[in-house]
Amino acid sequence: MKRKDFIRSSVTAGALLGAGAFPFDAFAAAGLRKVTILHTNDQHSRIEPFPMDGGKYQGLGGFAQRAQLIKQIRAAEKNVLLLDSGDIWQGTPYFNKYLGELEFKLMSEMQYDAATLGNHDFDAGLEGLVKQLPLAHFPFLNVNYDFSDSPLNGKISAHKIFRFEGISIGVFGVGIELEGLVPADLFGNVRYIEPIALANKVAQELKHEHKCDFVICLSHLGYKYDDKKVSDVVLAQSTKNIDLILGGHTHTFLDKPVELQNSEGNKVLINQVGWAGIYLGRIDIFFERKNKAQVQHALPYVVK
Repeated sequence: MKRKDFIRSSVTAGALLGAGAFPFDAFAAAGLRKVTILHTNDQHSRIEPFPMDGGKYQGLGGFAQRAQLIKQIRAAEKNVLLLDSGDIWQGTPYFNKYLGELEFKLMSEMQYDAATLGNHDFDAGLEGLVKQLPLAHFPFLNVNYDFSDSPLNGKISAHKIFRFEGISIGVFGVGIELEGLVPADLFGNVRYIEPIALANKVAQELKHEHKCDFVICLSHLGYKYDDKKVSDVVLAQSTKNIDLILGGHTHTFLDKPVELQNSEGNKVLINQVGWAGIYLGRIDIFFERKNKAQVQHALPYVVK
């Protein structure tokens, strides 16, 4: 679906929050527990909505508008997890002036639960990122960057586990190769490691050692490429124990998650919601008594 057609046909936030918009009541009546996943990617310092200048996205996006939408959803839902897949920084003069301070403060006000690093999140250099990290009241997650010989050593976590009503959801992050995308002096001695083996290892630990009922990968690899470069599609097909990949980097708009088979033939979902905070993704996960997950997808919210 083309973005302009999607914008035209999307339901407003208020309608989406209505009880009759999706068959959630039927699941609740069956005694299922629900966790609502909200997600963004490639925000690119779009603090204010796009200007009303006749452009393609005029009036869309904006942190204040998204914050209000998230507040409405949290008021309607018991268990909400808010995640971001990287490239929070770079793209408007707000980043040039405040070097990421404003973005992290506002995301903390919105109570983001976790994020991963995108290549543009190194644009203030390692020292700049370290300076702003205390303003982010949520963890950054990554398993395939080696920070051991950098100022970020010990400041980035591999994963985090969130618990809701007896349900455990494990979240971890992977990032794209920085060389060629980021000037070498900005990422210094941070070393990129091919993510597939590490993603497999961490997903195995989360699912089987930590007994997570659902595993989410926050990815800044990109949705897919024409060559064999590792992407969300390659990651999904080459790993196991991951239930959902929330992607970024390629600014891909998916109006619904893509369903693929992992290396064991089991279902894995991929979703990505464009860029600049124009959309807020939503995925509802319902858990049966034995914590087997059922996924219901809601159309992304248009932020305006």
